Amino acid sequence: MSQTERTPHVIPGPDERFSVKLLCRNCRDPIPNIVEDFASGDLVCGDCGLVLGDRIIDTRSEWRTFANDEGDDPSRVGNAANPFLDGAQLDTVIARGGDKGSGLAKDLNRTHGRTTAQRHERNLVQAYKEISALCDAYDIPKTIVDIAKQLYKKVEDEQWQRGKNNDAIIAACIFLACRQDNAPRTFKEICALTKVDRKDIGRTFKFLKSKLGANTGTTSSNDLIARFCSNLNLDQETWRITKLLTDKAKEMEHISGKSPLSIASACIYMASHLIGNGRDAKAISDIAGVGEATIKSTYKIIYANRKELLTPEIMERNPKALESNLIVP
Repeated sequence: MSQTERTPHVIPGPDERFSVKLLCRNCRDPIPNIVEDFASGDLVCGDCGLVLGDRIIDTRSEWRTFANDEGDDPSRVGNAANPFLDGAQLDTVIARGGDKGSGLAKDLNRTHGRTTAQRHERNLVQAYKEISALCDAYDIPKTIVDIAKQLYKKVEDEQWQRGKNNDAIIAACIFLACRQDNAPRTFKEICALTKVDRKDIGRTFKFLKSKLGANTGTTSSNDLIARFCSNLNLDQETWRITKLLTDKAKEMEHISGKSPLSIASACIYMASHLIGNGRDAKAISDIAGVGEATIKSTYKIIYANRKELLTPEIMERNPKALESNLIVP
């Protein structure tokens, strides 16, 4: 054999001495037909019927149904535990249907719920349903819904709700949850969503903020600009210019004392007119929830300092950006 030729390396197969085979002692078939009879817990030869083993463990999913109606029931062992509720949550629930329309099952369900559920738990469940319904109406993400539920549970556990309007507490929890998830909403939006007076929401919000400490989040102008520009059908370039204007305006001493919402609205007003795609103060007011007079007064301040705001970086971003397009207040 030459030096260039080498013997090919063969990987040996598994040693049958270490393999466990289950054969039927009657059939002696090397490829046995073994059936697992989970109903009786036996291993049975499918050819002769000889029982080869017993007490086998059923590893299949435990799909069981106790429904009165016929059909498939995809429930396994009940619903998952609700992390927003206390206790083991292993209560028995009487189904509402299955009484052929007599209404007896519904009455039993109501009576059973009143006698077994605690008042604290009933209040939480009702509040959670209301929070979910309100957030679904505005397409608020589930992450914010869960944060709002956690905040409400903390309020309930600490008994901070005494003497407070429950609707205002729910509204304040949604407002805080939006802040903490970096998707803030304005007071006007929360008022329109929950039908709660703005003063009540503000009063409850300040109370919860003092109790929760630093875990209340913050609202900046940039958090609101993207959503307002989208609702006003403004393009991405207008949004970028508005963001640059807002960052510059917040550094000005003349505009100190103005809220982030007022600054954002005035900068949207300036940026839209700067590139010739202006939106009037009323349209911005309807979207942002800021009064027209507030928008115009804030715009008057930033217009007076336009030389400081309209930097070459802003003016060169869009060839349509002209200072002459701005409305003189």
